[in-house]
Amino acid sequence: MLDNNIKTQLRTYLEKLQQPIELIASLDGSGKAQEMLAMLQDIAALSTKVSVRHDGDAPRKPSFAVGRPSEAARISFAGIPMGHEFTSLILALLHTGGHPPKAEASVIEEIRAIPGRFHFETFISLSCHNCPDVVQALNLMAVLNPGISHQMIDGALYQDEVTARQIMGVPTVLLNGQPFGQGRMTLEEIVGQIDTGALQREADKVSARAPFDVLIVGGGPAGAAAAIYAARKGIRTGVVSERFGGQVLDTLAIENFISVKETDGPKLAAALEQHVREYDVDIINLQRAEALLPGTVGGLIELRLASGASVKSKTVILATGARWREMNVPGEKEYRGHGVAYCPHCDGPLFKGKRVAVIGGGNSGVEAAIDLAGVVAHVTLLEFESSLRADAILQKKLFSLANVTVITQALSTEVSGDGKKVNGLVYTDRKSGQGHRIDLEGIFVQIGLLPNSDWLKGTIALSARGEIEIDARGETSLPGVFAAGDVTTVPYKQIVIAMGEGSKAALSAFDYLIRSSVA
Repeated sequence: MLDNNIKTQLRTYLEKLQQPIELIASLDGSGKAQEMLAMLQDIAALSTKVSVRHDGDAPRKPSFAVGRPSEAARISFAGIPMGHEFTSLILALLHTGGHPPKAEASVIEEIRAIPGRFHFETFISLSCHNCPDVVQALNLMAVLNPGISHQMIDGALYQDEVTARQIMGVPTVLLNGQPFGQGRMTLEEIVGQIDTGALQREADKVSARAPFDVLIVGGGPAGAAAAIYAARKGIRTGVVSERFGGQVLDTLAIENFISVKETDGPKLAAALEQHVREYDVDIINLQRAEALLPGTVGGLIELRLASGASVKSKTVILATGARWREMNVPGEKEYRGHGVAYCPHCDGPLFKGKRVAVIGGGNSGVEAAIDLAGVVAHVTLLEFESSLRADAILQKKLFSLANVTVITQALSTEVSGDGKKVNGLVYTDRKSGQGHRIDLEGIFVQIGLLPNSDWLKGTIALSARGEIEIDARGETSLPGVFAAGDVTTVPYKQIVIAMGEGSKAALSAFDYLIRSSVA
């Protein structure tokens, strides 16, 4: 089941086990069950501390659990965790076997102290790059707290259950059989949802911080670059971020980051955070900015957060990035996660054999249609303009696919559904004015980005598109406030450009501090 290269790497990892673990398989007569058993036997052959049993009687078959011989197993996998989830399996083995996790000590203690019984189930797809973060977080919680258990479920393997539960996006998490969350969630976010006092305690800690010299709002490429450049100047630097990595976390393939031939969003985001943490930077994560109050406290700029906390700084760099643009038509919000999706790589496998639409004829939309065509029964791509905007090579590939239909001059007007999930899309032909309906089960929206600047309206000068207006130095309309990256008026929303702009904003903020202190 496992090739020799994987076995060699896995053997090295398993040498870190501090105590015996066992793999308990619950099998049926399927081919997948035989593959699963072969994988477990391969793993056990690599370490004397690993044993395999196949007398499990879990409700979902095939599946297997990871536990210690003297305890009931609290981690299980309903499916073969390969692809993006192979790391989740390795970490489950290591942590169950006593290898210490890399989480913050305060978070570990908080998890251990959570009272109650919590059984989590996470539906994933093996091609989803957001799913492993959730799976690994819940597995770690299960290792640390005897009252918590977790099972990963491969939606493609349990398609009937996915259909019955109306699961239309991954990762989808259930807690004690009830919906808990969907999409990327960090360990701290999950803990905050089940430990009701955690959010208030964190808000109190944030508000107690001393004022910063430079406070960066946003943890994407622009924010990370700004933090590094500011910290290297030896000034007190802080980063407030809703999720470190920002929009990069939702980007799969990155092939235009200079000097790096290819990488993916989660890897780059992890590298950004690791680099920032090499410096004396105070990272305040999982906090959403709500208001900017310039010069209200002794000349300091105050940033108020949605948690109720507030932080103060001499200068601020706004690097809040952008988010997926929505169609803003009836039915879109109602069926988000129930047929309306924004990540074809994550959610595409859930629509295997079904009919879907892709909205948008730029590079993102055409790439999404090409990817989906290999999984779904049929793809209809709708573009507002009279022709596609994607690169010629992508269009050539798109038009070579037999199960793709392209409709131009199409204005999407409504997402229809049966009350539980999407069943169609209504659009208007802009040339003839006639309305049409397409029967389908999924809609993937790929129409660009919107700047995350809504919370700044009335406070700072914004363009007609909602972008923060800046000059050549990254200065905004407010003294001491700078901005960088996709949230600004700088053209060409690219990772490498955002990093340059973040660096420039930090240098400008430092120059402002020097001149202000002299004055």
